Amino acid sequence: MTLEDLYREVIMDHYRRPRNRGALADANVVMEGVNPLCGDEIKLWLSIDDAGLITGAAFDGHGCSISQSSASIMTAAVVGKPLADAHAVIAGFRSMMLEGETPDEALLGDGVALEGVRKFPVRIKCAVLSWNTLQLGLDEHATAGGQRVELHHSES
Repeated sequence: MTLEDLYREVIMDHYRRPRNRGALADANVVMEGVNPLCGDEIKLWLSIDDAGLITGAAFDGHGCSISQSSASIMTAAVVGKPLADAHAVIAGFRSMMLEGETPDEALLGDGVALEGVRKFPVRIKCAVLSWNTLQLGLDEHATAGGQRVELHHSES
C-alpha cells in the first residue's frame, strides 16, 4: 500500500464514519459555510469555555467526500484545544493546502491526508471550506465579548 493509498483510506474513513457529526446543543458559536460553485455546505457548532478552550465541536452538511471528510478531520483536530492552538492548526492546514507548504503531521494529524487534494486545484475549495468557516467563526467569537455568535458565509 502506498502513502497515497493510505491517505485515500483516511479520507474515506472520515467520510463513511464522520467524527463529531450532528448538532452540538450547548454551542456558543454556530457557523454556516457554502460553496455555491459546487454545492458543498457545512454547518459547524463550537462550544468554547470562558478560558478559551474548545470543549466541543460538531458539524453537519452535505457535499463531496472531500468537504465532508475535511470537516470531520477538522473537528477532531480542534476539540480540547485552546484557541491559540486551534488557530495554529488552521494556519498549518491552510498553508499546506493553499501555499504548498510541507505539512506538520504532529500539528495536523489526519489532516495531512488531504495534502493530495492539491493535485486537483478545483477541489481545494472543497477541502478548505470548513476550515475557512471555522476561522471566520473564531474571529467573530474573539470580538463578540462572550456573546453567542452565529455566522453565515459564502466562498467565492
